[in-house]
Amino acid sequence: MSVLEAAGLPEFTSIIADSDLDGLCAAAVLKAANPNATVHFAHAALVRSGAIDHLVDRQTAMVDLPFHPECGWYLDHHQTNRPNEVEEAHFIAQGGTCHWEATPSAARLAYDVLSPYIDLSHLEEIMPIVDALDSGQITREAFMADGPVLQLARSLSMREPEHMQRLLDMLAQGTRLADVLANASIAPHVARAKEERSAAQLVVEAHTTIVDRLAICRMDEKGVRSNGYLVTAWAGDKADACCIVHGYADGSIETPDRPALSASFYANSFLINGQGRFDLSRMATALDPTGGGHANACGCRVQPPGVEANLDVWLDMWANRTETLAIR
Repeated sequence: MSVLEAAGLPEFTSIIADSDLDGLCAAAVLKAANPNATVHFAHAALVRSGAIDHLVDRQTAMVDLPFHPECGWYLDHHQTNRPNEVEEAHFIAQGGTCHWEATPSAARLAYDVLSPYIDLSHLEEIMPIVDALDSGQITREAFMADGPVLQLARSLSMREPEHMQRLLDMLAQGTRLADVLANASIAPHVARAKEERSAAQLVVEAHTTIVDRLAICRMDEKGVRSNGYLVTAWAGDKADACCIVHGYADGSIETPDRPALSASFYANSFLINGQGRFDLSRMATALDPTGGGHANACGCRVQPPGVEANLDVWLDMWANRTETLAIR
């Protein structure tokens, strides 16, 4: 009898997970329960566009990604990904299993579901950091210190699938964090991520403007990426949230080396009560029906005619945020 069968959980032969640290750790938890499962890393736009439909069937566990009605086991914590009551009822009636909880991270959800049945003690050290990173609870001091786990998180990229799979296997097989970080095949990627943060910092400083307490960072066409922490740490108490534009005008969601134009929105979690003030996901879904995420951290693809026109819409929504964006 398999671990999953003994636990009354669905069997699966493949896992599809987001390509960030949360998704990777969640996938590691699932793979620990079924070491023979294959793992594909993706991102929300690939799911919502239908680009990976051919990978999804009832033997697929999907985690930290938008809901897909054809998978067999769905685990997530993003508010805009949650299936509605009708969708969930139909999914379950068709044999699917749904675990949606407002946990700090998808990895935490997977850990909570499976830790009673398998030994996941090697992940106990990294889980609080994953939770803090994904829920915006990391302190400014911890972020500025840029410890090795933050560097490890930034080393993850669909451009380097071998690194992703190697790290996944180590975490799924019980390797402790210190040994992961000391591994000769992992350490160079962590060192590279540290260097790339310095490059991203220069772009933030040169290409960020603050409009009505919204920090707008133009990383498009620059060849660097960053989450909101770097921008809001730079903005300090002058911004309540930030909008970061990434990618290339001639990019595509299917080319990790040259991604399509996208925008990410983040609350300034370094402010006292900085989270939960505005539902930024309304901005992420205003122009792109496939956009979404959390109220405090979300994203979308830039829509025609382009970045400037999209920014005009978002800034107009932001200017009227008391009425249109306040969480009800």
